[in-house]
Amino acid sequence: MEQKITGIVLHTLKYNDTSNIVDIYTEQSGRASFLVKIPRSRKSGVQAVLFQPLSIIEVEADVRPTNGLHRVREAKSLYPFRSLPYHPYKSSIAMFLAEFLYRALKEEAPNEPLFAYLVHSIRWLDECENRSFANFHLVFLMRLSRFLGLYPNVDDYIEGCYFDMLNACFTPLLPKSGSFLKPDEAARIRLLLRMNYETMHLFGMNRTERNRCLTVINDYYRLHLPDFPVLKSLDVLKELFD
Repeated sequence: MEQKITGIVLHTLKYNDTSNIVDIYTEQSGRASFLVKIPRSRKSGVQAVLFQPLSIIEVEADVRPTNGLHRVREAKSLYPFRSLPYHPYKSSIAMFLAEFLYRALKEEAPNEPLFAYLVHSIRWLDECENRSFANFHLVFLMRLSRFLGLYPNVDDYIEGCYFDMLNACFTPLLPKSGSFLKPDEAARIRLLLRMNYETMHLFGMNRTERNRCLTVINDYYRLHLPDFPVLKSLDVLKELFD
C-alpha cells in the first residue's frame, strides 16, 4: 500500500549496484528501512542528496506489514538545510548524531514527542549562526536520554556526591558497582543536565573537558543500551573545537 511517510535519515548502505538501503526514523512508525533506487542521472529517480545524515524528508513508499524493507517511489525534502552539510563542524556533529541515533533508536513504533525533539534539535543546529554550539552534542545526548527512559535521577544530588552510572542516580555513598563518577565529574554531569540550547554557550569548557563529558555520556549509553557499539565517528568529533 502506498503511504506518505515523514522521517529523519539515520543511515544509508549500498544494497547492490542499483539500490541503497536507507534507515529512517519516521514520525508514523518509528524506525523503518527503505529500499531506494540509485538514480542513473540527475534527472531520473530519487536523488541521493535527499538522504544526507539527519535530513528531514517525506517519502512515498510501498509499505507492506509483512515486508521489513519498503520500496520508495518518490521523496522530497521537508526542510532544506541552510548550513548543516556545508559547515565542517556542524556536518561532523550531524554525522556523529546520525550514527548514534542509528544505533540507539530500535523501536518500530511511533513516538511523537521524540520525533518532535529530533526535528527541533536538527533545525536549531542548522539555523544557529552567532551562538556557540560547541556543547550542542552533549546537551542533545543528555536530553535524548529522557525520551529513552534513561534520564538520571537528579533529585538526590548534593554537593560532593558520586554519580552511579549503572543505577542512574546521585549518591553520597561510594557505589558498589565499578561504574561511577567521582564527585568532581558528578558535578559536571549535574551541570550538563541544567543546560539547554539557548544557555549552553554560557557554560565554558575546553576541549579536554568536553571530550571527557562525551566519553562519559557514551559510556553511560553503552551501559544501558544492549549491544551498543563503539561509534566510528566518536574520535572525529573529539577533534573539534578548542
